[in-house]
Amino acid sequence: MKKIILSIAILGALFSGNVSAQTDTSGREKIYRATSAKVTELKHTKLKVSFDYQKEQMNGEEWLTASPYFYATNELILDAKGMLIHEVALDNNGKKSPLKFDYKNDVLKITLDKTYQRNQDYTVYIKYTARPNEVKQEGSMAISDAKGLYFINAQGQDPDKPTQIWTQGETESSSAWFPTIDKSIQKTTQEIYMTVPDKYVTLSNGILKDSQKEANGLRTDHWVMDKRHSTYLFFMGVGEYAVVKDKWKNIAVDYYIEKEYEPYAKQIYGNTPEMIEFFSKKLGYDYPWSKYAQISGRDYVSGAMENTTATLHGSDILQKPGQLIDENKWEDTIAHELFHHWFGDLVTAESWSNLTVNESFANYSEYLWNEFKYGKDQADYHQMEDVGHYIHNPSDFNKDLVRFDYASREDVFDLVTYQKGGGILHMLRNYLGDEAFFAGMTDYLKTYEYKNAEAHQLRLSFEKVSGKDLNWFFNQWFFGSGHPKLNYSYTFEPVKKQVTVVVNQSQELPFEFPLTIDVYDNGKPKRQQVWVNATAKNTFSFDVSKNPDLVNINADGILVADVTETKTAEQNLMQFTGSKELKSKFNALKGIKDQIGKNPAATKLLSAALKDPYFRVREKALELMDLSNADQSKALVAEVEKLASNDPKTLVQGAAIAALAKTKDKKYLPVFEKGVGAVSNSVRGNSLAAVLAIDPSKVNGLADKIDLDGASEEMLTQLLPIVVKNKVTSQMANIASVAAFYPFIKFQNPELGKVAEEGYHWIMTSDNLKATESITKILGQAKGQMGENPQVKMMISQMLKDGLSKKMELLKQNPQKASSINPQIDTINKAIENFK
Repeated sequence: MKKIILSIAILGALFSGNVSAQTDTSGREKIYRATSAKVTELKHTKLKVSFDYQKEQMNGEEWLTASPYFYATNELILDAKGMLIHEVALDNNGKKSPLKFDYKNDVLKITLDKTYQRNQDYTVYIKYTARPNEVKQEGSMAISDAKGLYFINAQGQDPDKPTQIWTQGETESSSAWFPTIDKSIQKTTQEIYMTVPDKYVTLSNGILKDSQKEANGLRTDHWVMDKRHSTYLFFMGVGEYAVVKDKWKNIAVDYYIEKEYEPYAKQIYGNTPEMIEFFSKKLGYDYPWSKYAQISGRDYVSGAMENTTATLHGSDILQKPGQLIDENKWEDTIAHELFHHWFGDLVTAESWSNLTVNESFANYSEYLWNEFKYGKDQADYHQMEDVGHYIHNPSDFNKDLVRFDYASREDVFDLVTYQKGGGILHMLRNYLGDEAFFAGMTDYLKTYEYKNAEAHQLRLSFEKVSGKDLNWFFNQWFFGSGHPKLNYSYTFEPVKKQVTVVVNQSQELPFEFPLTIDVYDNGKPKRQQVWVNATAKNTFSFDVSKNPDLVNINADGILVADVTETKTAEQNLMQFTGSKELKSKFNALKGIKDQIGKNPAATKLLSAALKDPYFRVREKALELMDLSNADQSKALVAEVEKLASNDPKTLVQGAAIAALAKTKDKKYLPVFEKGVGAVSNSVRGNSLAAVLAIDPSKVNGLADKIDLDGASEEMLTQLLPIVVKNKVTSQMANIASVAAFYPFIKFQNPELGKVAEEGYHWIMTSDNLKATESITKILGQAKGQMGENPQVKMMISQMLKDGLSKKMELLKQNPQKASSINPQIDTINKAIENFK
């Protein structure tokens, strides 16, 4: 599962003291989430299903083969949410014998015909109707809805949305579309017969064994999965898709894509075979499944899901050339879900408490892929951003990585399990060394293949391979919470010619860890590797020739920590030019933010950054500078002009155009006007904003050039005033994700916040379902990522109530539009319910 992370830039105000962070009060003395007891072992699940598009229901037949796990029993207990159960029988080679059953509170209790012993198989037949709209369980911050089976535009009433069916099993929602034991610790083989209108294609786990035409324009596809996997990974997808074929060795690699995007399928998904090859080699374990397919679903309730051999992506994966030429923003997610086919699908977390053995590895796979494909700077940047989301979210600091005290199983899908977990694995890799780290992963996969495991078993594999005791590491990072909060000072002793560095930990429980310190002597860094003990204060001494120019701790950026430090512009310049690691260079660049325009060293650093080989550094420097300042312009503008026209990265070109726009110099109008016609969203959007900043009268002629579909948050923020003030209705839904955060934006930028608020009210007083859905979706995600913060809940709840009032007034004024406005009212009402 890949969940969507909202930007720190938008939400950062919530952590600056304006809104207090939530404090968890669950307490282990009150809650202990034990692993589900295994009374029955599932062996094989056979389903025959068809769909009622009008009622949004599924008619199902199931043949479930199982046996007692250890103790003899005459009962089978299944999860079955929101269903109608029509018949239950024992199936003995096709002969059915009725069985007594009791169905209430989403639990189906079946009395078997006798007491069965361990490994004595039986097959139960169940005829049922799945009614996903009757399912009562709620979603979470990661998975916004939990009804398991989704009918999208089932009656075809929305001409702008395709008709689709897809399922979402994680965490325990597969039992909304077939009776099962809905626990991650249950694994079973499967087969599904899906009967659908012949115009649709289907996708499920495993291989398509057979496809038969039926009467009345229907077709039945038979999908077979012959390897055991967890029930939450079962999947069905139905819709009008193009299927673009690819392969890895003799394994089919298929891309199910909406037909409009078929020409771009290889640009979006095309690195998948190379990823499979890379991960197979890196893990010492070839891709273990019979095929690999990827599909997208409209209105998907999360980011993406690693259903075995049939990954489901949200529709944000659908990108066009203007987006793809800038960057494939979904490539990390493609890697993430693929990697789950080893960590998550092959070896599965035995409980939600141990979810991190699935998700931290999938998160870290993004680092591995970026490192292999695009270089270490790209990998380090991606992880710096990821870990930064966690570091800036205080409400997560008291959560253990392996967590037995969660209030809801959905709560473990958070920044700790994912982003912090990935950072911790990077630390472990650094401590063990690459050979031992990857050999430990291989041992874990081979030892527990097609089974379940937990963090202790992961530790044992790494210990087995490396010969090192790792309890110290796992106890503080996996079974503890928080991270080191460091500050430091240093003094020079001229007689001994030594510098003494004091490293302080300010958090309640000190950590122990290796630490990299760069001591700059005569302008050059000398690297020191030290061990910090689990005490509040650690002191280290190093030989130097004179008082150091600079001391830089956590210089390699590997430690997951919050470091408080103050450096001069000259020291930041020295750190930037002297560091090899991206994280230290980037921290130096960010460190001059308040010194730009005040200190020549800051301008020199910006100048050096503009020539950096890594594009994100150039992009950040362009973002920080202000060419309306004469000194900066004199030193930097010539290089910025080159980047605006010739940088190999269109994102840098766009950032350079935005930097030039601050001059409001009309001599750049030809450059900007040329950029308005560019393919790149970044170049086109920044050029458009630049033209309008210099000559606002051109807005009417350029309105049709505004296209924010898939635009970055920076681009959305930049063009928000233009879209809102000029009421560019075609872009209303795209700016919704920024407008929704107007109360939070006001904390940081009152002027922009006022425009965002105007945009929010514009959306809520307009008849636009897509924009309304975007608002409620993004606010739901915000609620999840803020935890149960009462101030956040109250603020968002009030926003939704205000929006509901406006929609009701709109309906009153336009009763003839009831068919389009009522769904918007329903959407907001549902969101309000979720905030109670």
